[in-house]
Amino acid sequence: MRISRIYYTKHFNRAYKKFSKDIQQQVRDREALFLADCFDSRLETHKLGGKLKGFWVFSITRKYRILFVFEDNKEVTFLDIDDHDLYR
Repeated sequence: MRISRIYYTKHFNRAYKKFSKDIQQQVRDREALFLADCFDSRLETHKLGGKLKGFWVFSITRKYRILFVFEDNKEVTFLDIDDHDLYR
């Protein structure tokens, strides 16, 4: 599914700025892939359960993930970027 717009929370933007330039570039590369097809198998996009039910994540690297929510079928909000601490 193609995404038409991404919104970014202040929390996401602050977290993103803390990463190295190399990781930031990987985020931008994955974001481009996400925009073209948010369910591309390389992103490993999946729904969360438990206390994070209703939220989704996709992989940047083996270590880092982006937490997001669908606003409607074609718009999303990026909430956070972190390692598996996102799930706590």
